[in-house]
Amino acid sequence: MKTLANAQDKEEIERRLRTIRPNSQRRWGKMTVAEMICHSSDAFRVCMGEKSAKDVSSLFTRTLMKWAALSVPTKWPHGVKTVPECDPRREGSAPSDFGHDMRDLRELLGQFAREPRGFEFQPHPMFGQMTYDEWMRWGYLHMDHHLRQFGA
Repeated sequence: MKTLANAQDKEEIERRLRTIRPNSQRRWGKMTVAEMICHSSDAFRVCMGEKSAKDVSSLFTRTLMKWAALSVPTKWPHGVKTVPECDPRREGSAPSDFGHDMRDLRELLGQFAREPRGFEFQPHPMFGQMTYDEWMRWGYLHMDHHLRQFGA
């Protein structure tokens, strides 16, 4: 299973991220490419404790849904709503300069996957507490999902 803890898998995500352009067109969903970049950055910020998000987890999302999302070898489904704090059309960060937003995302990706890290992972808003390995798997899958959304 791919994970950001694996240097080759992390490089794959970084390489795919470099193919994203301001005019990249979505294949599904409502977010623009600029909104996806801000959403992905906010998701990393929440995980690293740089941004707060309300706990919307339940026993189902902390157990079966987390297990399925991180362990079942299928692509994540389209249309799963994010928390308001990571939604650029709600309480999330709004796009500004594309180049600046992209640099922020690349830096956050690096901080998230770096060992040793200078932060403590916070509970995931839907999945609750996660181990290091779960976080690295989630980071890969979340980025993969949104990169595929824009054909990268």
